[in-house]
Amino acid sequence: MIPIYKMIPATVLQFTWGALQNLAGAVLTLILIKRRHFIYRGSVACEWGRGESLSLGMFIFISERAQDKFRDELCAHEYGHSVQSMLLGPLYLPMIALPSAVWCMLPACRKHRSEKKLSYYGFFTERWANRIAEKLTGEPMTLLI
Repeated sequence: MIPIYKMIPATVLQFTWGALQNLAGAVLTLILIKRRHFIYRGSVACEWGRGESLSLGMFIFISERAQDKFRDELCAHEYGHSVQSMLLGPLYLPMIALPSAVWCMLPACRKHRSEKKLSYYGFFTERWANRIAEKLTGEPMTLLI
């Protein structure tokens, strides 16, 4: 576990530089307050009923449907997005979150991935989050490729 004194600078950075996504993440966390929550590397993680996982600043939402073998990698991957939020601040939403959501949910993108046999994690936003996750967590991203 990361000592609290090491989490303070990242938390301050998230709630200043990345205020928009962190405010949205905090609100969603409060809405899902009855769900299972835990701390993952200084981020607040919440299991939710959606099939997709999501990161809004220091708040990560992991699909409760994820199999155990994927859960650690999903947490690491979403943590990678949290780091992207710290790096990009207000640019995170238009540069990472929006393209990622479109790539994930737009029917035309789903069809394209299926027809071309492309991995969701091959998209630039996801690939970058995986690289960050591997480097910072040491979690090999072997299942999410």
